[in-house]
Amino acid sequence: MLIQIDNLGISYPRASTPLLEGISLEFAAGQLTALLGPNGCGKTSLLRAISGELSHSGNIRLFGRPQQDWYRTPKDHRQLARRYGLLPQHSNLNFAFTCAEVVELGLAPGSLSRVEQGERVEHFMRRADVWHLRDRLFPSLSGGEKQRVQLARVLSQLSLADGDDARILLLDEPTSALDLKHQHQVLALAREVADENTAVVAVLHDLNLAARYADRMVMLANGCVQADGAPAELLEPELVERVYGYRGQLVDVAGFSALL
Repeated sequence: MLIQIDNLGISYPRASTPLLEGISLEFAAGQLTALLGPNGCGKTSLLRAISGELSHSGNIRLFGRPQQDWYRTPKDHRQLARRYGLLPQHSNLNFAFTCAEVVELGLAPGSLSRVEQGERVEHFMRRADVWHLRDRLFPSLSGGEKQRVQLARVLSQLSLADGDDARILLLDEPTSALDLKHQHQVLALAREVADENTAVVAVLHDLNLAARYADRMVMLANGCVQADGAPAELLEPELVERVYGYRGQLVDVAGFSALL
């Protein structure tokens, strides 16, 4: 398992109850997992805990090693950066970099030649459908365009992993600012990346998109895991009502189950 979480808890000052408590999960290479649940249930906080940005109780192991071990030396941290990537919800980058320069930032942990860097920048910008934006200034983009450029940056970073090394990709609401076409394109790309020896964990709000592209869905609510399994098992009106407080109707659309 690439990510192992054991009895994780997250609490905030002045909160009457923990945000998350007793969370134990594992994530494997080759699998796209959708983290789902109502607003404020702790999905993003869980990703931030995995990434080391948020204090927590319990234990997290990345690639079989305790999370904190990866930050003991610059060499360890650099090794982790080649195999682990996080796409946050929002970008705070306001410098007048071109989009190609932003994607090139992902290659910083490596030691590639200028030619190799240029080739990878083009490759991953094309995969994220942003090559046509390469000369645009990043701050001038729409929210959805920024998300896709940042996705290309994170994918370029993961390309630095050695040989057959497994990788981790965390995506925090990667479709939140995207139009319909690019929502499907980005999740289809995430599915492809999972097949490239990568554990992909994505925070999503759209149950139907999650059911279409994810191998596994984990539903959080009330501080704990409410359900964990294959989309076909979890896309049920009774369970959705328990987690979200909304009872929808399950229909079949062109061979896909959808909740309306």
